[in-house]
Amino acid sequence: MKLITTTDELAAFCKPLADTEFITVDTEFMRERTYWPKLCLAQVAGPEDAAAIDALADGIDLAPLDELMANPKVLKVFHAARQDLEIFHLRLNQVPGPLFDTQVAAMVCGHGEAASYESLATKLAKAKIDKSSRFTDWSRRPLSERQITYALSDVTHLRVVYEKLKRQLDKSGRFSWIAEEMAVLNDPATYRGDPELAWRRLKPRGSSPRLLAILKEVAAWRERTAQRIDIPRQRLLRDEQLLEIASHAPKTVEELAMTRGLGRGFAEGWQGRELIEAVDRARALPESELPARERPAEQIRAPGAVVDLLRTLLRLKAEQAGVAGRLVANADELDRIAAGKRDVPALKGWRREVFGADAVDLIEGRLALALSGEHAKLIPIPADAEAEVEA
Repeated sequence: MKLITTTDELAAFCKPLADTEFITVDTEFMRERTYWPKLCLAQVAGPEDAAAIDALADGIDLAPLDELMANPKVLKVFHAARQDLEIFHLRLNQVPGPLFDTQVAAMVCGHGEAASYESLATKLAKAKIDKSSRFTDWSRRPLSERQITYALSDVTHLRVVYEKLKRQLDKSGRFSWIAEEMAVLNDPATYRGDPELAWRRLKPRGSSPRLLAILKEVAAWRERTAQRIDIPRQRLLRDEQLLEIASHAPKTVEELAMTRGLGRGFAEGWQGRELIEAVDRARALPESELPARERPAEQIRAPGAVVDLLRTLLRLKAEQAGVAGRLVANADELDRIAAGKRDVPALKGWRREVFGADAVDLIEGRLALALSGEHAKLIPIPADAEAEVEA
């Protein structure tokens, strides 16, 4: 068990890792009372050594860790990396790379739709994870021996998981299959919350351009303010309050104070003043600058029987290829293919080889699905048989 609490210890630990092929990384953080995730503990393991780094230790400077994470020569291995990467993106103002996500790789290697770390550690590393410390308060000090042991297990067994998945990918030649999923994790936009777009996830009771303009302004105000004072957006102002303000467009403190659950103290304070200013800005916008609700997604009329056949085909082909079906095609793509759409990711690249080509042949009558015992199988339909059917 190794817990690092000083800058010198951290520098000594990170220095040799700069020359390793890969490191495994995990974090423990809290964000129940803050807008931004609060890093409490960072766990890092090299091929031989591992340590838990106390990010809350008095006087510690995490610069050696930041430098290691930004080192382009060292592969950073995570499991389900999205939230961990958000923390490092905030610290570094860049996405640490290069990256490898074992959850993504596990889907390509046939270990299920969203394999948990525990299941992979059990299956590939023959390890049993003690989950009792998972939901403890990682901001409290001192950390217990059980907490540190649990935290380190998230990176020590990950080394074995990574090495075995890498060998499977090397053997199958499927490294390129995970590139598309990894591209999302490597994109800095994945971790940026644009205040100007915050209104789009809300569902107003109306759709008039003026109402949407007010909603956009007050939602952006809430997002910027929550970020600035570092509190959860819902603690600053709940969604239903935001929608009510956009709907009634209050002009005065008295009108704002009538918002359910808001309170006169809030309305009379700086928050109330800024909210009314936001409403006034939206009210002053010319008609040409008012936002419009995005058009609803195209209504796909997919024959249910065809979708069912494609779903069965997807399951069959995914099992044969040893890859998670969700990585090959999602429900929306099946609907689009069944409706005759062909500009679909599942019909391109490696997905076409695994599933897409057969999906088109099935729809166009060149393949049939049949049962063989308890299993489905594909039966090619000769061209002359197609002609007879058409006749």
